[in-house]
Amino acid sequence: MKTIALALAVFCVLLSSGAQIALKRGMAPPPGSDLGGTYAHALTSPMVWLGLGLYGLSTLLWLWVLSRLDVSLAYPLVSLGFVVTMAAGVLWLGEPFSWLRVAACTLIVTGVSMLALETKF
Repeated sequence: MKTIALALAVFCVLLSSGAQIALKRGMAPPPGSDLGGTYAHALTSPMVWLGLGLYGLSTLLWLWVLSRLDVSLAYPLVSLGFVVTMAAGVLWLGEPFSWLRVAACTLIVTGVSMLALETKF
């Protein structure tokens, strides 16, 4: 059961990363728009609504994960979202690549791996 919960936790991280990418794509307001225009644009953007839906689904699934895993294991897995979202930003949004960011993400993955090794399946 713990393996299923861990797999679902990773799936939740992927959903959250997907939500971030959808929200970013949806938040490209017309140049020169003010705060009100930005939020008006957000309310009518299908990508923003997709992102919010992915967050909602991720939250519902996360509740089940928390009922099965120690929060001290589950929550650090959320940090993997930094890695996934950074990679997606570079690959799909054309954001700049940086070796410093790669090094930082490597530290995150190392830390999460150390926590996972401590857990008995």
